[in-house]
Amino acid sequence: MFNPLLGVVFHWIGGLASASFYVPYRGVRRWSWEVFWIIGGLFSWIIAPWLFALIQTNDLFGVLAATPGRTWFWCVVFGLLWGTGGLTFGLTIRYLGISLGTSVALGLTAAFGTLIPPIVSGEFFTSLLPSTGGQIVLAGVLVALAGIAVIGFAGRAKERHQADGRAPGSTAHDFKRGMAVAVFSGIMSACFAYGLAAGEPIRQATLTAGTDPLMQGLPVLCVVLLGGFATNALWCAYLIAKNRSAAQFVGAASTHAATDGGPTVYGERFGRSPLLRNYLLSALGGTVWYFQFFFYTMGESQMGRYGFSSWTIHMASIIIFASLWGIGLNEWRGSGGRAKALLTIGLAILIGSTVVIGWGNAISSGSM
Repeated sequence: MFNPLLGVVFHWIGGLASASFYVPYRGVRRWSWEVFWIIGGLFSWIIAPWLFALIQTNDLFGVLAATPGRTWFWCVVFGLLWGTGGLTFGLTIRYLGISLGTSVALGLTAAFGTLIPPIVSGEFFTSLLPSTGGQIVLAGVLVALAGIAVIGFAGRAKERHQADGRAPGSTAHDFKRGMAVAVFSGIMSACFAYGLAAGEPIRQATLTAGTDPLMQGLPVLCVVLLGGFATNALWCAYLIAKNRSAAQFVGAASTHAATDGGPTVYGERFGRSPLLRNYLLSALGGTVWYFQFFFYTMGESQMGRYGFSSWTIHMASIIIFASLWGIGLNEWRGSGGRAKALLTIGLAILIGSTVVIGWGNAISSGSM
């Protein structure tokens, strides 16, 4: 029996994990981005997925060994493509700013990741549009996209207000280039949803092996995240070679700024790094990142007929909790009344959209 409202709660928890995973990285000292990112990534994409799948599912290796090569291929390929979307997200932020860049990229990711799978399968026209529950789900998706747009306007108003008094040209924003990168990043990031859809044979196999339905998505994550790991590992290896930062793994300090478009090096410029602290914080950040999809797959298992709508709830939840983190970290201080009002409205719309989508799924699954 499906429980879409419980699924929404799981998606909220996953969104909280996604919005919070970078917090431990803020405590890393004297390591370059590429060093702490690949250490955290080992836990995000390899250690945590396989560990939890081994613990929570039955006959993991047998299930994956029996998985058709075509399924492996598409899961890994979509994981690779998703990885490129994540890497170019930093450039989106550089060219458009945090709020506008996040809203454009995640808005496109939500739209493509949610709507393309049912359109390709034919379910959009044969099941979603003709049914009341499907229409409510679709309405919830559209409401979520509207909420993302409002959050984007709020962020734009915030940036403009906070930019008053700064010298002209003091930002590196480039709207045209940023929009092009944001479209690429958004579409590629949606490939994670396609990878999960391609892994349906793995779900069926693990259920046949006796796995709890709530945990059926964990083996799929093992395969999709292999592709994501490959993309990120190649990029980090390039940066490590370029910046000569390999010695940081054994305690040498960074003496350069990050070059990936993300945050610069944390901590002091010179001196040895606190090695154990850095490894533990990176491992924590990576594991928290994984939990977004651990709870995502649990939520998706409860959504019933229109499980693809999980992707919109996931994106909306990330933006909700990321915005709340921004408020808690005083990023909205001095942003002006208009920006704060738009932020409040946008958050209310996003929260409402997740409830609407859960309601539509509940009607479709017969639980209401």
